[in-house]
Amino acid sequence: MSETAETTDAARTAILEGRTSLGIEFGSTRIKACLVGPDPSEVLAVGSHEWENRFEDRVWTYSLEDVWSGLQAAYADLMADVRRRYDVQPQTFGAIGVSAMMHGYLAFDAGDELLVPFRTWRNTSTGPAAAELSEQFGVNIPLRWSIAHLHQAVLDEEPHVLQIAFLTTLAGYVHWRLTGRKVLGVGDASGMFPIDSTTGDYDARLIGIFDDLVADRAPRLNLAELLPEVLPAGRDAGHLTAEGAALLDPSGVLRQGAPLCPPEGDAGTGMVATNSVAPRTGNVSAGTSIFAMVVLERPLSHAHHELDLVTTPAGDPVAMVHCNNGASELAAWAGVFRRFAAAAGAELDGDAVFELLFREALEGEPDAGGILAYNHLAGEPIAGLAEGRPMVVRTPDSRLTLANLMRAQLYGVYGTLALGMRVLDGEGVELDRMFAHGGIFRTAGVAQRLLAGALDAPVAVGETASEGGAWGIAVLASYLSAADALGLGGYLNDRVFADAGFDTVEPDPDDVAGFAAYLDRYRAGLAAEAAAVDAL
Repeated sequence: MSETAETTDAARTAILEGRTSLGIEFGSTRIKACLVGPDPSEVLAVGSHEWENRFEDRVWTYSLEDVWSGLQAAYADLMADVRRRYDVQPQTFGAIGVSAMMHGYLAFDAGDELLVPFRTWRNTSTGPAAAELSEQFGVNIPLRWSIAHLHQAVLDEEPHVLQIAFLTTLAGYVHWRLTGRKVLGVGDASGMFPIDSTTGDYDARLIGIFDDLVADRAPRLNLAELLPEVLPAGRDAGHLTAEGAALLDPSGVLRQGAPLCPPEGDAGTGMVATNSVAPRTGNVSAGTSIFAMVVLERPLSHAHHELDLVTTPAGDPVAMVHCNNGASELAAWAGVFRRFAAAAGAELDGDAVFELLFREALEGEPDAGGILAYNHLAGEPIAGLAEGRPMVVRTPDSRLTLANLMRAQLYGVYGTLALGMRVLDGEGVELDRMFAHGGIFRTAGVAQRLLAGALDAPVAVGETASEGGAWGIAVLASYLSAADALGLGGYLNDRVFADAGFDTVEPDPDDVAGFAAYLDRYRAGLAAEAAAVDAL
């Protein structure tokens, strides 16, 4: 029997015996499902479903109906891939994990009914609340955090506040419906409310400050009773119920009973997917949003509005630079050029268009020839923008070429992120290596090289760069059976990444100098962005 046939037979047996782990992640544009074998570094099958947020009544949201129809479609796509590869369909799994976009606001009443439409991380309407909480707490509370959304609802005297019985994130909501457990992984929980690193739970002192702050406006609000229970990676977080199995697989093939790991946010699963949970490591995740996670060796000297303090899935402190706007504007420009190619009689698929444009960007001048590209479709707190206005700006003496335009667009993806990373530099935070994952890194050596120049640090990309968080949460599900023997970092090093290969790119001095010049102009040009917000 050939090695390939043996491998296929081994995978088929593991699937039938339920010795696999299923990871599901709700990204901003795709819901992805990933099945791994007893060796979690081995991806057996994948599935996905595209979805998109909606801007309704000036709120960025997803409907709960879309959550479940999208989850079922992604799971069905995964099952189709399993049948195609192995001619079997699993009836159970060794473990399941759910991950999703962090932050946001899902508020339920005592009857488990959603009180207001889901408010995602992308909303920036919580400025007064975030500012007041940051001042009262002495730590930065970003606009997108769940506690900022709750406090803004209190300040705005929204009627639903007095009916709230439970608050959670998207991952916490899906996990709750699948298991009946109102829990959250510590990494995701750290984007709802600050975590006390000594207890691994919500900061009790700050909960007291919040309750006192809202006592007059919402006297029956008791924050500790509203938030999900916090669990570190590896802790039992419940089992798939019969109702949950039917939600995931309406065909009825899937049985109840599989254990679930604590639900996590996309930041935490990105850290796992890139093996960056130890101090002096970090990762960049690029999608609709872009963010960097840097595991800290020591506390920061003081609070910075550009930095969130969150945790790894194991509870270790992390500085997060989160930008609401990532690669969506870049994708829109790729769509324009794809249509141009079609109009010229050259039909190209999306991957081919990105490949061509990215390769062209490498031919651009190091500073993008004086062209500036702003990717702000939504508000961007780090840049001081309450709303987004995507723009391309240039002076009359700039060099407008396709190469420079595309380099500027890629630089634009990193622009706001770089502003936040410069703050970390000022704190003396050192990095041995940054790991990167997300779809834009699928074109080898382009986005990765330009990111290395933007951060002036080595950037590594692994084979799972485009799988990202769905694989990361599958790994966390696998960790359920190993948590007693190994810490998360040891598990990743010894069991998951021992034989993994990473392609590491060192920063090119010309790219470093070119991006620095670009960023100086980018920072100055934010005044034009602000003026556009006021004018349009």
